[in-house]
Amino acid sequence: MRQLTPQDASILFSDTPLANANVTFIQIHDQGTVPGGVVRFKQILAHVENLLPKAAILRQRLLHVPFELDDPYWIADEHFDLEYHVRHIALPRPGDWRQFCIQVSRIHARALDMNRPLWEIYVIEGLDGIDGLPPGSFALLTKIHRVAIDPERPGRIVELLHDTTRRPRKAVPPAPWFPERPPSGVALALRGALRTALAPLSAGNPLARLVPVATAFARDILRPQHATATRFNSVISPHRVFDTARFDADAFERIRGLVAGASAEEAVLAVIGGGLRRYLQAHDELPAPDLTALAADPDAPPGSPRRQRALGTAIAGPLARLQAIHEPRVAAEGPAAPAGLAGCSVVEVPAPAGPLYLCGARLSYLSALLPIADGMGLVFAVTRYDGHVAISPTSCRELLPDPQVLTQCLRAAVQEYLALVPAAAAPARPTPAGRRRPAAGTPSPRRPSARSAATGRPAAPADRPRSRAPRR
Repeated sequence: MRQLTPQDASILFSDTPLANANVTFIQIHDQGTVPGGVVRFKQILAHVENLLPKAAILRQRLLHVPFELDDPYWIADEHFDLEYHVRHIALPRPGDWRQFCIQVSRIHARALDMNRPLWEIYVIEGLDGIDGLPPGSFALLTKIHRVAIDPERPGRIVELLHDTTRRPRKAVPPAPWFPERPPSGVALALRGALRTALAPLSAGNPLARLVPVATAFARDILRPQHATATRFNSVISPHRVFDTARFDADAFERIRGLVAGASAEEAVLAVIGGGLRRYLQAHDELPAPDLTALAADPDAPPGSPRRQRALGTAIAGPLARLQAIHEPRVAAEGPAAPAGLAGCSVVEVPAPAGPLYLCGARLSYLSALLPIADGMGLVFAVTRYDGHVAISPTSCRELLPDPQVLTQCLRAAVQEYLALVPAAAAPARPTPAGRRRPAAGTPSPRRPSARSAATGRPAAPADRPRSRAPRR
């Protein structure tokens, strides 16, 4: 039995009916690399079962202290049922990208059963309507609560599920497992009361949990200038939306080369800033002050808190925007945040450098849906895997009714930057068939359709994209 840390307990108690702390990893696999050409659900079920001894958290549930006198504990679930956690579904025809985004958004939005281990895996078939995917591809959705994620290795669940070679792991009989018996409610209550008496001001004290709420309330009352910056800085709904813009990783290497000393992370921020500027302009909602993003500082040690990073949304010129994003890192002597309001959050999702395989099926796409909250209703997951960078916004339906328009704006921002790259520095790479393909972010010659996946949707025009979303 292991008690939650005060930080994890604060995450747990911040869950509301409208916002939970679920993280959903999206993994799409190509069955063409599988010996025999097919991965069956029972193989995946057996594969996950063999992983259980390597990650104790997958069999553990939360045990709450009566009257919340103390922080909860992790304890083995004596009624653990693997087939409850691993599920099998399929998209209805035609199985296009828009259907897939809607389905994964719904799954992500649903709260986990807090009386069971805090994770679920969905095997999703019927993706043949998505352009750019090999026939027979299937997706694996791994949904897990933030308190069950190791902060030192947040991507460990993805690593555990996959191999580095296409040869599937040899199945072994599952090891015997015996859950521990939970203590009685009386024993937990006495232990919690004793801890509260000995440490009345600790984070585990129920009264201490009210301090952040009271502080936020006082800040809002005493500092009214922190009003809503954009539509995304308001109250969220329980309905989630998701989409992805996917690019060649070398596109961001070329973008960073436009400003001496700029990093690939700053190039991503510049693209997000340019895309957000286009989107808000299209809705006549672009604020005059520059927006910032809560993002990790690449110069800070791992695990350091995120800080506000410039996005350059107030700057029309793409080159000047990248320069403005880069300069604070060069000139600042401390972690002071740039001026402005945080319009979104940007999270780098850990991903392995080389290709991965699930039961022999090659992982071809990796991204994530992340938690949002009141006041921060837009988060971008950035994933670097297998030579690609995926930028995936998560929001709610009321704040972002047209997520495909936002991803079009991101593609247009990349195209705008690549147009500034000297021709000699941006050669087109040949495809395996020997044909030349356009640079990342350039539009497709054919009309977009609902079948288009993250890699196949054309970029928005260089001016303002059109949207049918209501103006606010």
